[in-house]
Amino acid sequence: MCLEQPLTHSLCRKNVNANVNDSLQKLQDVTRAAISEGLKVRGYVSCVIGCPYEGKIDSNVVAKVTDTLLNAGCYEVSLGDTIGVGSAGSVRKLLETLTKTIPVDKLAVHFHDTYGQALANTVVAIEHGIRVADSSIAGLGGCPYAKGASGNVATEDLVYLLHDMGFETGVDLDKLIETSTWICSKMGRQNASRVATALLAKRMNG
Repeated sequence: MCLEQPLTHSLCRKNVNANVNDSLQKLQDVTRAAISEGLKVRGYVSCVIGCPYEGKIDSNVVAKVTDTLLNAGCYEVSLGDTIGVGSAGSVRKLLETLTKTIPVDKLAVHFHDTYGQALANTVVAIEHGIRVADSSIAGLGGCPYAKGASGNVATEDLVYLLHDMGFETGVDLDKLIETSTWICSKMGRQNASRVATALLAKRMNG
């Protein structure tokens, strides 16, 4: 079970029709109720770098909300750069703040690729010890409250990166690309994965 907490009142009202404090209290109540029924709960904190309505986010605010969700019982909290404005520098500062008080194995990352920074941001997260990164096949997705926001880092690109860094993912990249190509053909969408695009072109010319 996954629960999302926006960090600003403006985004919170747009997303869940409540202010941050009320939303966070409800999420804590729902988390405890879910756990009492034997469910595992994953928390999401959205717009950890910047909000489309209120601008830059204080890392200490991110840390406080993340800690609250973990104390409520979430087994993990995913840090979402929902509108993709983060870069290596801002992500590094965020993680340096959070990992002072929060165990790194309780954190995951969720980078959108709006500005083409998602892979670089993922490398920074890996360097800080994080081992869980959300992704989206073919880079599909977006954010309804931020014009121009793209989807998550493409799964194909992430897998290619991780394999090159020596990580075992258990993912067959060729089959993944076949799947993403099929999905994009059914949706009438262009594949946003550069790795998929490059390897498909190589096959065609090979």
